[in-house]
Amino acid sequence: MPTLAENRKAHHDYQILETIEAGLVLTGQEVKAIRQGKIQLAGSFVSFRGKELFLLGATIPPYQPKNAPLNYDPDRARKLLLQKVELHSLYGRIKQEGLTFVPLKVYTSKAKIKLAFGIARGKRKGDKRQLLRKREAQQEMERALKRG
Repeated sequence: MPTLAENRKAHHDYQILETIEAGLVLTGQEVKAIRQGKIQLAGSFVSFRGKELFLLGATIPPYQPKNAPLNYDPDRARKLLLQKVELHSLYGRIKQEGLTFVPLKVYTSKAKIKLAFGIARGKRKGDKRQLLRKREAQQEMERALKRG
């Protein structure tokens, strides 16, 4: 399960409560571009349009820019493939609890390209600072133990 792209800011900006795996509807040249690692997940999000989930804001540049179709849009919405039961439960959770979907990583699984996205709650600025202080204190303790 090699990871092709990762959204590193997601864990910094959000508290990930649950992770879900979904397939992506892609064209052939998008698949080739993603396998080369040319996808950008920073700033992207997952949202409902009607009763279907879509990946929005992710950029997949053309595999061969000189050979790309004239109507190719690198920022188009890409449909996510999930079971109907999963879609209904996710729709209910998001509407009730005020959570959001955040793309975490794109990877391959059995020759298919999958997207892992998380049900997340946004962190406040104070939460981020507290986490940084905690991490720095942990590093200082480890350094002290190594010295003495």
